[in-house]
Amino acid sequence: MKENLIITFLFISVCIFAQKNVKSDSIFLNINEHNTIFVQAIFNKIDTLNLNFDTGTTELILTNDVLKNKLKFSPKLYSTFYNLQIGNTNYKTKVYDAQLTGHGTDGRFGWDFFKDKIVEINYDKNILVIHSALPENVAKSKKFSKLKIEYFKDLFLVSCEIKQSGVENNDLFLFDTGFQRTAMLDSDLLAQEKFPTEKMAIIKKVIMKGAQGNEIPVITTNLSSLKIGKYKLKNVPVQITTSNKPLKDKNIHILGNEVLKRFNTFIDFQHNFVYLKPNNLYNEKYTDQKKNMKRTILQF
Repeated sequence: MKENLIITFLFISVCIFAQKNVKSDSIFLNINEHNTIFVQAIFNKIDTLNLNFDTGTTELILTNDVLKNKLKFSPKLYSTFYNLQIGNTNYKTKVYDAQLTGHGTDGRFGWDFFKDKIVEINYDKNILVIHSALPENVAKSKKFSKLKIEYFKDLFLVSCEIKQSGVENNDLFLFDTGFQRTAMLDSDLLAQEKFPTEKMAIIKKVIMKGAQGNEIPVITTNLSSLKIGKYKLKNVPVQITTSNKPLKDKNIHILGNEVLKRFNTFIDFQHNFVYLKPNNLYNEKYTDQKKNMKRTILQF
């Protein structure tokens, strides 16, 4: 799970497994103005919930308000397995609590529900599809960029390139559909690599709210270019951490859903690759594109 960001990274062993296998399971996918993607799911066979599909977390997290006021029963946290139906498939999962989650949702579930599957996120058709095998046309298509998945504990990362004032850096980014903005760059990692942050125009200072309500101060600045596979995005507003970073034991950049939503995606957890192809959101304006120096609060 993620830890102190939107993001409560509780590095726990994966204990989720599917009870009913289907060859291909299509689920209607919603995306709101905050870049939060979510689906309807049935918890413990009685409660219908809107849950954020968050690739930066694992297992199932529900907000304290939902746990207290919305459910028809009180689940035991952290240790007991419950049924969660997503689409036509039933999963067994433990439940964790958080103060906050993505806007308009009751909680979030992680990538490990599908650890032996292929996950398709299609923003053109508004569907989340769980495949038993990678469609042949995806691997053969030259329109898709293929990125290798690297793992850090229970998180998965992909390599991206950032560029500013002629300086290029390649690094691993947490692949995080639960982070609502474009990217969060780690200040220590940038300093270590001598990346010219002083030449990045400041857009505004931001306070971000973490899963437990904690505050994370960041500076929103303009990044000259962000390259993902063969696709390059220019003049991208990004956040740079100043303190209270999301991971305590690793300096890491985060790739968020305001970038990821611009691609129809196949995440192959069988062979550990991500395939990305631009969609109809590719040229959409960024939330922080206009300069605004006031202090703003964002929720993860």
